[in-house]
Amino acid sequence: MTVNFRPMQVADKELFKSFIRSLPRKDNFYLMVNVHSDQAMDSWMEKIQSGETIGVIATKGGDMIGYGNVKINDLPWTRHVGEIRMSVSPPYRGRGVGKALAEQLFSIARARGLQKIWARMAISQDAAQHMLMKLGFRTEAVLSGFVKNENGLTDDLVIMSYDSGEHWSF
Repeated sequence: MTVNFRPMQVADKELFKSFIRSLPRKDNFYLMVNVHSDQAMDSWMEKIQSGETIGVIATKGGDMIGYGNVKINDLPWTRHVGEIRMSVSPPYRGRGVGKALAEQLFSIARARGLQKIWARMAISQDAAQHMLMKLGFRTEAVLSGFVKNENGLTDDLVIMSYDSGEHWSF
């Protein structure tokens, strides 16, 4: 299977909107934006354009099959830290696309001089936690009842991180 990876650009807005809106509802439930709001998607693209968020998209043929983002900031006390998010289309899960996206995000983090990357997810997102653990992430915190799931029931929030120390590796 040939998958291509490239930086996300503002020109990818419609491709990205189509991809992210095609994902199962539960995949987008815990995002920090409402993917069905054009205004929220415009804001996402503004962050790509400003460099606050650095994105990578995975394509097969002309179709987008995954994306990953590293969100960074210039605050003196957290400029060494970036948050990652990523998702892969269900038919391509378990085929190495997520791991390859993570490698792309690690490369971006390394190039930006980040020393720590983190991710947050609901405790019920066990496949995401498992993949991150395989990449060397560890659980930093579990916040009880911190989020509500799509059924309105409380769920725990898991915060995981990867500390690069002196090197980045898998």
